[in-house]
Amino acid sequence: MPYRLTVLGTGYLGATHAACMAELGFEVLALDVDQSKIERLRRGELPIHEPGLEEVLRRNLDSGRLRFTTSYEEVAKFGDVHFVCVGTPQKKGERAADVSYLDAVVESLAPHLDRECLVVGKSTVPVGTAERLAEKLVRLAPAGTQTELAWNPEFLREGFAVRDTLRPDRIVIGVTSERAEKILRDVYAPLGEVPIVVTDFPTAELVKSAANAFLATKISFINAMAEVCEAAGGDVTQLSAALAYDERIGGRYLNAGLGFGGGCLPKDIRAFTARADELGAGHALAFLREVDEINLRRRARMVGLAGEVLGGSFGGRRVAVLGAAFKPNSDDIRDSPALDVAVKIAELGGLVTLYDPAALANARAAHPQLGYAESALEAASGAEVVLLLTEWQEFVSLDPEDLGAVVAARVIVDGRNALDVELWRGAGWHYRALGRP
Repeated sequence: MPYRLTVLGTGYLGATHAACMAELGFEVLALDVDQSKIERLRRGELPIHEPGLEEVLRRNLDSGRLRFTTSYEEVAKFGDVHFVCVGTPQKKGERAADVSYLDAVVESLAPHLDRECLVVGKSTVPVGTAERLAEKLVRLAPAGTQTELAWNPEFLREGFAVRDTLRPDRIVIGVTSERAEKILRDVYAPLGEVPIVVTDFPTAELVKSAANAFLATKISFINAMAEVCEAAGGDVTQLSAALAYDERIGGRYLNAGLGFGGGCLPKDIRAFTARADELGAGHALAFLREVDEINLRRRARMVGLAGEVLGGSFGGRRVAVLGAAFKPNSDDIRDSPALDVAVKIAELGGLVTLYDPAALANARAAHPQLGYAESALEAASGAEVVLLLTEWQEFVSLDPEDLGAVVAARVIVDGRNALDVELWRGAGWHYRALGRP
């Protein structure tokens, strides 16, 4: 391979990118300031749950192509291309993104860059960040203008990160020189024929924000239709099925339910609106505030629907919650709709017992006041209502007779419209769901 790569930050994005670049044949050195995390990664232990990633990690540790460090000096000496993969969380008490971790990486790495190299940002950032960091990089690096910045946004889906890295549907690179473009084309050449969009910094930054805004809008649209269906007596699942036949609309992400969460969509659309306000274009994204509100209303409606089937009160009632992660095939509980609902019901006096196949430890650490179980059947034991809040296949495949044998009442509220309604009602369950009669 023509270049040696480094990855700065070993969270969800960084760990995936480092392991997958090594899988493509590159020598990769990944850095994190958390020594305990680095030690775990060196042992082949992932700090996150991501299907298929642990195998890729261990295979490339064994091959020697992938290593981990806490030393910026070592990274600077080793790498020709440095990928920055740190988080940009929402600022506390604000809608804007916190880019301080990006600045910290540039300020720590740049003083050690004494030869020609390319630094590549992959984080989701407010438009204008790349230009500012490029200037800082040149100012702080001994190599000066031989140190160049490019922007290469990521489009990973949790639960499918390995596939999305090794088989992406497109690659976007924001560059200011032909040299930077050539380097990134060389880096991604082992992926084969993948569409590459070459653009400027602002457009590259906007692509990820725009993509997440569109996805969030589509999800909130069908959830808004669910609200109308509930008021009118319609069935949002049938409405969605009819809409999906229109090729201009399509059926992907058109499933009504509890709404989106996680570490990306909610904070990214809020940061997008905040940056638009700063640029004097806030009116253009005003609709995203309603998208956010629709999404949050689904959580409140789920609590309300669960309360309805219990006769209006949670006090002392046993509630089984299936799901804590914000989506299946992940252990991520950041801004999880499922966990929000569970916590709110507990605050209203419900005796909540929760189970999740992967996120149990994270949920327990964040909310020790809830009850926890090691299986769906254990969680449902003695429950007066069962809430399906994360659509794990394990839950979708549950036998209604098996579950019915352990509950106090055959009452289920499907927060994801994931179950076969006729099957469950045929087994004697009182079935309710968001947006359906």
